[in-house]
Amino acid sequence: MVLVNEILGQIVQVDRPMTWGSLATLRPYANFLVDEDVERLKRAIDTKGVDEATIVKILGNRTLEQREQIAKNFKKQNNADLETVLAKKLSGYLENVMISLLKSPTLLDAQTLKEAMKGLGTDEDTLIEILATRSSKEIQAIKSTYKQEFQKDLEKEIVSETSGRFQKLLVALLTNQREVNSNIINYELIEEDAKSLYAVASQKKNPDFNAWIPILTERSQNHLNRVFKLYKVYSATDISETIKKEMKGDEEKGFLSLVQSIQNTPEYLADRLHNSMKSMGTKDKTLTRLLVSRCEVDLLSIRAEFRKKYGKSLYSTIQADTKGDYQTALLGLCRAEDL
Repeated sequence: MVLVNEILGQIVQVDRPMTWGSLATLRPYANFLVDEDVERLKRAIDTKGVDEATIVKILGNRTLEQREQIAKNFKKQNNADLETVLAKKLSGYLENVMISLLKSPTLLDAQTLKEAMKGLGTDEDTLIEILATRSSKEIQAIKSTYKQEFQKDLEKEIVSETSGRFQKLLVALLTNQREVNSNIINYELIEEDAKSLYAVASQKKNPDFNAWIPILTERSQNHLNRVFKLYKVYSATDISETIKKEMKGDEEKGFLSLVQSIQNTPEYLADRLHNSMKSMGTKDKTLTRLLVSRCEVDLLSIRAEFRKKYGKSLYSTIQADTKGDYQTALLGLCRAEDL
């Protein structure tokens, strides 16, 4: 016990309280005049061929709160819904960016989850990404919005589209039981959790990884990072290596993504961005959604992790992978080059 306590005492995890918007790339537009923006948007929309550059310049440089004011005043002055008008006037990837910017983060998440389960193939990567990186409060709001938007229960939909331990993991995340980070460090519980995780992994036949799920989905992020460090002391391999060795398929994908997001959320999302652009065909919906959903939260830290891991900036990667006004819109959200 003395040795364990000594090891625990040496486990250092920087608890980083995050101020909303402190790591945002998109900040409130200083000279915001809502009526002027509405007037310029109307002219840009009515111009023959549509002035896409002006639409991008306005909506891509206003925060969500400012965009909501623009949409509200546009409807009041023109008796027309801005999102509906833009959907008719724009097309392709640019349309997706501009329409996404007009949605609340909760609605965008709900619609993305619906899209991920539509058709023959379920997009497991997107399901786990959203559920693993949203707070308990955010998940509760997503569930409510999903019910309101589609008249269906999100948990039931996920159960019908997934199976096995991956399904159990998603359902556990949906119950939003995760504790918030605290300055109080419970060393006894860290030891208990690390031993519990290792006890399961060390079983020689058919380890029951269901026992991992409550720990991974209910404990706080800071607590789990300490648990993962102690787990490596017990097992001589880190928890990600255990997952890769012992699991496969959707189960492996789900547990690995969850652990990675807990260990370093910005790095995990940087990986998601990189994967959306690394092959011949860019996954534009994923690229757009990540930039739109994180530009007012923590995109600066994601950019830093992207540069550190891949040796090039997110900005230049987007620049090389996109073009036109669509490129301009995405680069505007990314904001700047990281040298």
